[in-house]
Amino acid sequence: MIPPTTPRATYRFQFHKDFTFADAEALVPYLDDLGISHLYASPITTARSGSTHGYDVVDPTRINPELGGEPVFRSLVAALRARAMGIIIDIVPNHMGVAGGENAWWNDVLTHGEASEFARYFDIDWREKLVLPILGDPLAETLASGALKVEQVEGRYVLEAYGEDRLPLRDDDQATAATDNIAGLIDRQHYRLASWRVANDELNWRRFFTINDLAGLRAEDPIVFDATHALYFRLYAEGLIDGVRVDHVDGLTDPADYCRQLRARLDAIDRPAGAPPGPAYIVIEKILADGEPLSTDWGVDGTSGYDFMEQVTALLHAPAGAEPLAELWADISGRSADFAPEELRARQELLAWQFDAQHRRCVEAFVALARSTPDCDGLTRGMLHRAIERLLWVFPVYRTYGTGEAAPLADVRIRDTVRQRVAEFVPPGEGAVVDRILGWLAGEGPGDVALAAEAVRKFQQLSAPIAAKAVEDTAFYRYGRLLSRNDVGFDAARMSLDIDAFHAAMIERARDWPSAMLATATHDHKRGEDVRARLAVLSEIPDLWRSHAEHWHELAAPYAEGVDPADTYMLLQTLFGTWPVDLDALDAEALSEYAERIVAWQEKALREAKLRSSWEAPDEAYETRCHDLARALLDAERSAAFLGDITAFVDLVAPAAEANGLAQVALRYTVPGVPDLYQGTETADLSLVDPDNRRPVDYAARQEMLATASDPKAALIARLLALRRQYPALFASGSYEPIAVTGARAEHVIAFDRVHDGMAVRCVTALRGAGRYVDEVDASDWWADTALSSGETIADLLGTSAVSVVVLDGVAS
Repeated sequence: MIPPTTPRATYRFQFHKDFTFADAEALVPYLDDLGISHLYASPITTARSGSTHGYDVVDPTRINPELGGEPVFRSLVAALRARAMGIIIDIVPNHMGVAGGENAWWNDVLTHGEASEFARYFDIDWREKLVLPILGDPLAETLASGALKVEQVEGRYVLEAYGEDRLPLRDDDQATAATDNIAGLIDRQHYRLASWRVANDELNWRRFFTINDLAGLRAEDPIVFDATHALYFRLYAEGLIDGVRVDHVDGLTDPADYCRQLRARLDAIDRPAGAPPGPAYIVIEKILADGEPLSTDWGVDGTSGYDFMEQVTALLHAPAGAEPLAELWADISGRSADFAPEELRARQELLAWQFDAQHRRCVEAFVALARSTPDCDGLTRGMLHRAIERLLWVFPVYRTYGTGEAAPLADVRIRDTVRQRVAEFVPPGEGAVVDRILGWLAGEGPGDVALAAEAVRKFQQLSAPIAAKAVEDTAFYRYGRLLSRNDVGFDAARMSLDIDAFHAAMIERARDWPSAMLATATHDHKRGEDVRARLAVLSEIPDLWRSHAEHWHELAAPYAEGVDPADTYMLLQTLFGTWPVDLDALDAEALSEYAERIVAWQEKALREAKLRSSWEAPDEAYETRCHDLARALLDAERSAAFLGDITAFVDLVAPAAEANGLAQVALRYTVPGVPDLYQGTETADLSLVDPDNRRPVDYAARQEMLATASDPKAALIARLLALRRQYPALFASGSYEPIAVTGARAEHVIAFDRVHDGMAVRCVTALRGAGRYVDEVDASDWWADTALSSGETIADLLGTSAVSVVVLDGVAS
């Protein structure tokens, strides 16, 4: 049997040395029983030793031996093929891991400098030595401490730092390295050793976001593309993989051209018998802003699903909660009720700090461009600096893509939006500078073509990380109106998405992206899907939540001295959202284990927020006060009243939270697209940001739940996957047809049909039903006269359930 060419449903595994290909192979029968068609693997290429995620690739030409290497990977694929299942893999074309001395390409660059055959692989400014910000102190102090030594390893002399990092020395220095003055020896290398603190200001090579251990790759270079993709093409040619998920596509110089090239190369490969004939399945990790379309001419099947995660999560939230929850946040925190000021401040701070070197190099590129343009002699470096800075303060998307006549309409609209937003920040008389830069971004400005392309590239490869780090990794940790609206790809300024807007998005998905991924949990999410579903209930009961939150603040007060009320409030939201379903408030050991999970989240949240602490300069005293508060609240002896009240409140909203979670599942498995199931989330996903969301999964328990149908969420997933297996064409190609709802609770139900070739599946799902559950209203009384336009009443369709999915035309589900 041959797997389907396009996945029917995927299951994501996070591979590392403690969960290998062999471990996955043992679970293939379970995935098949569940109804999965394709395993979706985290990066399988060789990563830095001990990597827990695989995105720090050090050798893209071979399969990671820590995961079992190619022989065990082949065994896993054989087990999948035996059950007509496929596999897609995560690939990382934008960057490589360069720490620890394990990257042979990077080591060759350090050894030979710009003369290295691999120098073109990395985005390095060779006007000066390559800056290596790996020292804990300035070079002189590090030398004086004796932390740098010359050692011989495998017949060559290397520079050893702190007994860990081993840096290669030039060939010309090998004969005398053992006897040379170490300071002079270091000075002759192709790299300059520096304190890690100078990276933001002096780094002369592109890194991944703000991570000095990850160097940007120049995948736009054909030689680099071929070298970094040869393994993937071979695996596809041998029938060992069926497609790829492209990591961080916006980091590449030209994402559109890259995707088209990847598609062309894969489609040109002849597949062996027994493998799906193609075309290859290609999805991209792409964050789409509100209203930002993905161009349909890239040759990909869609995104990896953050856009759906945003849409379905927003659908679960009640719009009426926006104002009272914002008011509560402002009252407690003393900060803005709106998200926009937090985003602006974060963008300003990070651009002036963590991205200063990259910003200055971007400005230099535009200065060179301006100097090549006769009518731009009045543009000074300062003017260009201010204009670029302010454009990046307000840029509404990760980046633009096309230029000139090839520019997509979306790019034109984005530039118009930017022009409107930036106006209030532009110094008097400098609006023309902004217009000139926007013109260059559109490919319309005068000047040297090559210089223009370089300047635009530097801007686009700066706007994307600014958006990611300032919004998702800073402002999302500062703004606490409702934490379920702060996740990867989310619009935190928006509380809710109405039913008609969701319908419109799904109709568009059916038309343009029927094979895009549908995700609600990922290895990068900040809160598990069921945490968000539970927190969403608060948008329906803001007044009740306020009373509990204020009471909990009072109970926390004895332990919260010196803790910012905003941090206390986000802690309380987190405790409510992640409270384990089976946690006994009298179980000291279980409470302690839970507290340590919370403390780990707290440390990351405080440092990412960069207000009271940071990764660069941790305020351990403040962090300790916050940790002490968390541990005190989760201590049965000290906080019995709090534990009793939060347990009771979680129990009170549990039916509404579960209904939200089931609605989320039902929509993920019935709307157009390929549903992805992140490892272990078959049951309640109450995880936090990594590493919490990458903890080991108890698969024995999940296999038991599947066999006994004892867990409502797992049972619904299994039932819908069985339906997708039974009617693959309907879900792969069926239209999405909204069904109008009338009556008293029309805004509390979403209904639609998936229709294909005379067959239909109808999905009816309850939404935002906290009032019914919290007030314990009988289902028939709650629904009253609410009905589908075809006449069926919701009370009859749903009864006490949250979801109804049925096959029409007399075929039972």
